[in-house]
Amino acid sequence: MTIPRRALLATGAAGAAAAAALPTAAGAAPGAAPVRTGFERLAADGYRLLRGQRVGVVTNQSGITADARGIVDVMHADRRVHVTAVLAGEHGYRGTPQAGLSEGDSTDPATGLPVLDTYRRSGRELDELVLRSGVDTLVYDSQDAGARFYTCIWTLYDCLAAAARTGTRFVVLDRPNPVSGRDAYGPVLDRRYASFVGRAPIAQAHGMTVGELALLYNGEFMPAEAGRPAELTVVTMTGWRRRHFHDATGLPWVPPSPNMATPDTALVYSGTGLFEGTTMSEGRGTVRPFELLGAEGLDGRWARAVRAERLAGLHVREAYFSPTFGPFQGRTLGGVQLHVHDRAAFDPVRTGVALLVTAKRVWRGFAWRPDRFVDKLAGSPLLRTMIDAGAGTDEVVAAWQDGLRAFRAVRRKYLRYT
Repeated sequence: MTIPRRALLATGAAGAAAAAALPTAAGAAPGAAPVRTGFERLAADGYRLLRGQRVGVVTNQSGITADARGIVDVMHADRRVHVTAVLAGEHGYRGTPQAGLSEGDSTDPATGLPVLDTYRRSGRELDELVLRSGVDTLVYDSQDAGARFYTCIWTLYDCLAAAARTGTRFVVLDRPNPVSGRDAYGPVLDRRYASFVGRAPIAQAHGMTVGELALLYNGEFMPAEAGRPAELTVVTMTGWRRRHFHDATGLPWVPPSPNMATPDTALVYSGTGLFEGTTMSEGRGTVRPFELLGAEGLDGRWARAVRAERLAGLHVREAYFSPTFGPFQGRTLGGVQLHVHDRAAFDPVRTGVALLVTAKRVWRGFAWRPDRFVDKLAGSPLLRTMIDAGAGTDEVVAAWQDGLRAFRAVRRKYLRYT
């Protein structure tokens, strides 16, 4: 990857300037969360950054204040900021639809604001939507899950590209990566397999905040994607450290999608999300999606095989479950439940690979989805073809290390927190 230095310095300087101009956590009220999000700092500054602008907010139900109010509701009620539209991606603005669905264009009954559906809209179609909205500035605030194939970060990418092409200002209100920002893990996407579960070459578990991702997108990809970088400002957090998992932030958790139930779900998702590329159950329809995995005919042999992999930070339980909706509704499945006991040692992507390797080894019914969706999730056919050829976990993980090292070097230039 090459780094357009002028773009990097421009976007980095803009983010730093905005952050420096806003209040820090020093004046926080007693009992306040130790982490102050970008929204909290923007609001404490009286929305000065948005003064005189018609604002479109790109968000969903996870865009909340420290006391769990929706940011759109709060901003709409405040005369110091002029919100004129809401833009929403997969799962919609209020988070009701399941995977692969959205709510469509509508009017929000609470505020009367138009809600514009960006899901499956990109390029010229999304540009036209932004222009039609009449906004001067797009403000992004949504909770990420830390995985490349979590689509909210590609709504961010697409909206940033539309802003660059249409000359619309773009502001990201940063919030924590719930699984920490300690490092990046897993394969880097091959551009030939780009899709809405991965537009650009980043690692499967990127280890960045949405603000840092926006800076990376703007510096690395927008010149080619949109012809120029966007006019981007990132309002950074205070109090967040790269080692912090969500429970260290003091912030409330709202599931950013129906099956991202808890921060524990996010912890394993960047690995077990790969099971969406198989014919097995990834636990949808249970109270522990992505932590419960299985299929009809699987038994305790799988749990024993996974334990033999000696995966760091993980206990595995033989489990049986019956999903309440989806393709496995009402059927009894056998499989495993994951219990992460040491988050600092846990590697979610290596764990996902080991689960796939062992499932194929012990169960003759193992199969990939016929559409080879796993290649989009993993970013290339390498994972699938190596496992089919009988490769073990160590061999598969070793195959992506050169690309991961290159991504880590680029990633480092955009990190904004110690």
